Amino acid sequence: MSGAIKRLVPLFDRILIKKAEAITKTKGGIVIPEKAAGKVLQGTVVAVGPGQRKEDGSHIPIEVKVGENVLLPEYGGTKVELEGNVEYHLYRETDILAKVDA
Repeated sequence: MSGAIKRLVPLFDRILIKKAEAITKTKGGIVIPEKAAGKVLQGTVVAVGPGQRKEDGSHIPIEVKVGENVLLPEYGGTKVELEGNVEYHLYRETDILAKVDA
């Protein structure tokens, strides 16, 4: 993990995700145009916040952990650019659809 990501700590139930790269070439070597490739709906968790806060001040733990792959909604999240032009997205825990096992 680089220095810029270490300094960015999500608050409450926010999760920082790096989206997976879109497939741009088939196994046969055919290049897929950007418009035909479709949206990337999977990503890897890079950082997580402490969790939503209860009325007594304690935190509700987050279900996903750093390094896990998750399924994302088509729309939503906040784009964050760190380390020059590397793109990450911030999502709430409730926006994440599912964990993806390897």
